[in-house]
Amino acid sequence: MSKLLLVAILGLLLLSGSASSATAPRRIVSLSPTATETLFAIGAGKQVVAVDDQSDYPAQAPHTKLSGFTPNVEAIAGYRPDLVVVSYDPGGLVSGLRGLGIPVLVQDAAKDFAGMYAGIAQLGRVTGHVAEATSLVARMKRQIASLVAKNTRRARGLTVYHELGPDLYSVTSKTFIGRVYSLFGLKNIADAADSTGSGYPKLSAEYVVSQSPDVVVLADIHCCEQSPRTVAARPGWKNVSAVRSGTIVRVDDSIASRWGPRVVNFVRAIAAALAHLRR
Repeated sequence: MSKLLLVAILGLLLLSGSASSATAPRRIVSLSPTATETLFAIGAGKQVVAVDDQSDYPAQAPHTKLSGFTPNVEAIAGYRPDLVVVSYDPGGLVSGLRGLGIPVLVQDAAKDFAGMYAGIAQLGRVTGHVAEATSLVARMKRQIASLVAKNTRRARGLTVYHELGPDLYSVTSKTFIGRVYSLFGLKNIADAADSTGSGYPKLSAEYVVSQSPDVVVLADIHCCEQSPRTVAARPGWKNVSAVRSGTIVRVDDSIASRWGPRVVNFVRAIAAALAHLRR
């Protein structure tokens, strides 16, 4: 079978969402950290020959210096991939790879849980791991539903502040992250402060302190070394409800920014914080 014919067949499979073990790719390059985690979670790890420099999980992934932000077509092609997975198309990457006869799957960042589950299912179909992907989605749904059911009563009437960085950029309920808090029924203090509707407003310290959120979630513990101690030391923050009660959740930066299998870990961290609260 010629390479061009194989590309055409795989292209049809990507569109139709089906693949058999005979046509499943054997040399996958992932330039998407979320896709990388998903590929290994559904048992397609052995088919992955290279991942980008942002894919730091799982540890056994074939890490490289390939850039996911400024990708080099020639460097990617050097791995002789029969499928490249990307989360967006910077600088004509997709057309460049397809021009070399390399199939590309573009998986945009999921906007909600349905989109996340659909992305996992799609990778399962394309790689020949349908059963594993189906099982993973079912397991994630069960685990998330259980965590939420046990803690929604505790969350009733509580407010939350999610911190992307110490410059106080946050997220609203319209984002994927915000939807996690909505599952529990938490009220997001960033919603009322998003004057542009971007979903990612920059809050002022005065605003956060005045809102006195009951739960503070730090998604900047690695990038910016934030912790309950650094938060409590900020001027005026010692009187914030979450600081007084110690309900400050530390979430790995990558877990709080990738919509794949480890979203369950994110939900579990919020559930644990709510369980800690005494109502």
